[in-house]
Amino acid sequence: MSFILVSNPMKVNVKANRWFGFLLLLWSTYWFDEIYLIISGNNVTISSYWPVAWVQFLAPPIFFIAVSYFSVPAYDWRKDAYRFIVLPAVYLLLIFTDALISSDLYYFQMLLILMNALIYTSLSFFRIRKHQKNIQKYTSSTQAINLNWLEYIIMAMIVLVVSVGIFNLVFFELPLNVFMNAAVLGVVLFICYNALKQTEIFPKDTAGVQLVMDISAEEQTKESKRPLLADDKVVELKQKLDGIMEDKAPYLESDLNLIKLAQMVDITSHQLSYVINKGYDENFFQFVNRYRVEKAKHMLADNDNNNLSILGIAFEAGFSSKTSFNTTFKKMTELTPSEYKKKCTTL
Repeated sequence: MSFILVSNPMKVNVKANRWFGFLLLLWSTYWFDEIYLIISGNNVTISSYWPVAWVQFLAPPIFFIAVSYFSVPAYDWRKDAYRFIVLPAVYLLLIFTDALISSDLYYFQMLLILMNALIYTSLSFFRIRKHQKNIQKYTSSTQAINLNWLEYIIMAMIVLVVSVGIFNLVFFELPLNVFMNAAVLGVVLFICYNALKQTEIFPKDTAGVQLVMDISAEEQTKESKRPLLADDKVVELKQKLDGIMEDKAPYLESDLNLIKLAQMVDITSHQLSYVINKGYDENFFQFVNRYRVEKAKHMLADNDNNNLSILGIAFEAGFSSKTSFNTTFKKMTELTPSEYKKKCTTL
């Protein structure tokens, strides 16, 4: 599995998948002892060697780096290298101290392992949440790129780390039982399946990547930035944008993004984003999907569309899937599409 992710024959999300491959390779070292026992019949505790133990300690930071490459197109782990080395350095010091003075520091080592894992899984979770917020600023359909599956992995990892940590503290270096092994195998399979299934997160063209980078940095500079457009210009562009949305209905395209709509309005992506934020008090995702929901409401209320399924209406209104349609419709109307249709039928 590590080889598949590192080699990445489809060349999709290359850096993120490569780091996930490294992560799985590190995880595999935890089972070297059991594999060696099965093959040779001899008990050898490979993980007790300090180089192996120290490399295994790097797994949580590597997971965070993989998540970062998924969610930030210009991420460079080398800029944060000094942060990643602090806890591993402390852990290495504990290992050497334990070996030199023969002190019993096992419990301290286990606590540090738990702390390291929880810190980086938490940082990964917050990075994904920030990503989910940012992508709504430039795309109208987020389901394929929202990285929800990474959140599930984080939850599973936290449960596993805590469970394995408690197991090791209580039973002191006994081999993990079948349940623990099966749970880890499930997480590994889940990672591989979703990593290989994940489409490219960001546009590959230079302009698209730069826009995503600017959007990611926007939160940090928002307070100090001057207004991008004068108020009267915002009003003028709002009228033009309203006309385009009504006459040309670009929201019916499921892959509509900020760059495409900005070209139609004949302004820059940043100007369009500013007009939508300032003029409508919405982000791009909310703005476009408001039109889609209104279109769907008209179709659901029209008896001439009774031959169409809910999924058919979702596609006709510009949504890319039934799940995103149901979620967005419920959020904006407080009713599911089926409930709304039933309500219209009884009127």
